[in-house]
Amino acid sequence: MSKKSVFAALALITIGIIMGALIVSNFSGGVDLGFAGNGGVIQLGGPPPIMQAGLDLKSASESFVAVARAVTPTVVSITVTSSGRESERRMPQDFFHFFGPNFKPPEPQPSQGAGSGVIITPDGYIVTNNHVVEDADKGGIEVVLNDKSRHKAKLIGTDPTTDLAVVKIDANGLPVAALGNSDDVQVGEWVLAIGNPLGLSSTVTAGIISAVGRGGIGVINRGEPYGIENFIQTDAAINPGNSGGALVNIKGEVIGINTAIATTNARYQGYGFAVPVNLLKTVVADLIKEGKVRRGYIGVEIGPVDQTMANAVGLPKVQGVIVSTVVKDGAGEAAGIKDGDIILSVDGKETNAPNELQSYVASHHPADVVTLKIFRDGKTLEKKVTLRPRADERTVVSTSDKSDGEAEAESAKLMKFDKLGMSVRPLTSEEKKSAGVENGVFVADVKPYGEAFDRNIRPNDIILEADKRAVTSPNELKKIIETRNEGDSILLRMKRRDGGRYFAAIQIPRK
Repeated sequence: MSKKSVFAALALITIGIIMGALIVSNFSGGVDLGFAGNGGVIQLGGPPPIMQAGLDLKSASESFVAVARAVTPTVVSITVTSSGRESERRMPQDFFHFFGPNFKPPEPQPSQGAGSGVIITPDGYIVTNNHVVEDADKGGIEVVLNDKSRHKAKLIGTDPTTDLAVVKIDANGLPVAALGNSDDVQVGEWVLAIGNPLGLSSTVTAGIISAVGRGGIGVINRGEPYGIENFIQTDAAINPGNSGGALVNIKGEVIGINTAIATTNARYQGYGFAVPVNLLKTVVADLIKEGKVRRGYIGVEIGPVDQTMANAVGLPKVQGVIVSTVVKDGAGEAAGIKDGDIILSVDGKETNAPNELQSYVASHHPADVVTLKIFRDGKTLEKKVTLRPRADERTVVSTSDKSDGEAEAESAKLMKFDKLGMSVRPLTSEEKKSAGVENGVFVADVKPYGEAFDRNIRPNDIILEADKRAVTSPNELKKIIETRNEGDSILLRMKRRDGGRYFAAIQIPRK
């Protein structure tokens, strides 16, 4: 082969390679891996959310030092002397614990516990937790300032509903904590916890905000049916003695009062909870001015909404909270709120969890007006509610004892709903009278981890309505359920044994 032929061949090969590359590059920008039968591009993931990431460790360290130096003088140690009351022996022992005074003598006797507090006025008003000081003897509260000076403190007022309290010492010119805006708190931002854990005064720990609006953990609700839980959650290390201390942002502003920890051993295991400072501002102002909290109430009992509930009531998406019961002669009843309404927002603020609505309303007083956006029967309405004070009376329904013969007769009428995982029976005349109802069926048994169990239905509950129709017998309940197809959701109106009413949405399981 001549040299010309060789050069010509190489030139053709080179041109072919270039043309091939150009042709391939026109298909989705190059050669990509695909799946059999799918000629398109499979792109996994997305662009990085932070285009310029970096951390100036020296600046961060200097910020922590500055915040600790500025805020530590405003955090005090509180020692409480108690006569050993019965309430201390009722301290909860399960997963969530208060972590304030840690005294549990085997017999009632004088004892001491320690907590923390935050100075909020120059003349000696200090905010702490209710559970730190609630069992203090008269004259049994002592405050130690950052300069080691000791002062006897007077209890000004307590609010078990939020687990906050205010005490006062006779002093002037005290350093005062800056109070931030807890509505601006974001998950992921740095925070410091300052307090006196385990007897170690003026301890500072760092972490991040790991969640906001945390509720339903059962800390305040023990013995307090109207307890408000809307905590800021943090992984900054807090321990017994931190209770009542400050949770502080990177600007040195107090954004919460440390209140509880999630633990199995009453010590730090990763998560702490703080009362938001915006809730604190209203409570503390009332306690200082009047010694008690003037809190307005809508007068409704509410529950969460999930996908099954949304399907059952016709909501286009999961949102809002459902009104389980409208309190008689309450503000909600006067405004035209009805059982089964879905509250979507209050004053334009979305309420997608019961504690969100509770926390917002808790910052208002009786006679204040709030605007509720509600969903009812496929329509969206607005209702203006003039808040009222709470009526402290609560009806408690007791379950009557039954004779052996009556129990046998009831068991013969038992109807099982195997797909739903529950059994029901008719209500006796005595049970109707005791529960204050005219109709319904008694939930005799609930299978663990079945559909009814997962929807929070429990034995001894009463099913009053199904699909907004009154239920008078097990057969009637069966007929209503049989009108629905597998996968459909049905809204049940329920009543607890203790008298509380609620809604449960159940889904007909598929085969």
